[in-house]
Amino acid sequence: MTNKPVLKCVFLLLAGLGLFCPALSQERKIQNRPFLDDRIWHYGFVLGVNCQDLILENSGLPFINEHGGAEYWYSTAPQYIPGFSVGVLGEYKLSDYVSFRVIPTMHFGDRKLVFREQTSGLSEEQYLKSTLLSVPFDLKISPIRFNNYRPYVVAGLAPTFDLTRSKGEAFLLENRDCMFEIGMGCDFYYQFFKLIPEIKFCFGMNDIHERSRSDLKDLSLLKYSNSVNKALSRMIVLALYFE
Repeated sequence: MTNKPVLKCVFLLLAGLGLFCPALSQERKIQNRPFLDDRIWHYGFVLGVNCQDLILENSGLPFINEHGGAEYWYSTAPQYIPGFSVGVLGEYKLSDYVSFRVIPTMHFGDRKLVFREQTSGLSEEQYLKSTLLSVPFDLKISPIRFNNYRPYVVAGLAPTFDLTRSKGEAFLLENRDCMFEIGMGCDFYYQFFKLIPEIKFCFGMNDIHERSRSDLKDLSLLKYSNSVNKALSRMIVLALYFE
């Protein structure tokens, strides 16, 4: 993971939190559910949308075809494809400012790969369908509540498992990963519930390119797998929590 994406995310978090600073000059209002944050445990559920991505490092290795010629294939993931997410939330209060969260979540989505041969210009596409089971362990850091909202930042690690990996495809990903997460959100307190919109950026920490391809019956498909030296997962999640 490079520093540039992380710096962009930190900038977005700081800019977002800055939007709430003018609120400090507002007058105090009657609070909805004023003692909700005194609970040690919080429970809820989450609905959201996600965009899954892959950062691919091409190998540049030639593939020798059946005619003895060398082919040079390169790969890319050219676009985001929206998916949806659903999960449950458990939050434990560590202090007035810090909470520990566990959020088992299912992320349903697709990733599109495009493979191109350098000389001939031939191209092939592949869609990788995924059902990711993610179990984030996050720290949530918040200031003191003001009126009926409370902004926060969140960061943590999320072990992730792909439950729908299909062998025999031209390109295959490993079914286990661990993601570093960073995000921001805001607690909004209503009369009967708390609503929490949140945006989170997830960075895969492991190379998930599956190199052992004994499952392939058509060896000509190895040109697509061998074109990639390294694959790192990325994901953006925009979610709504309900407590």
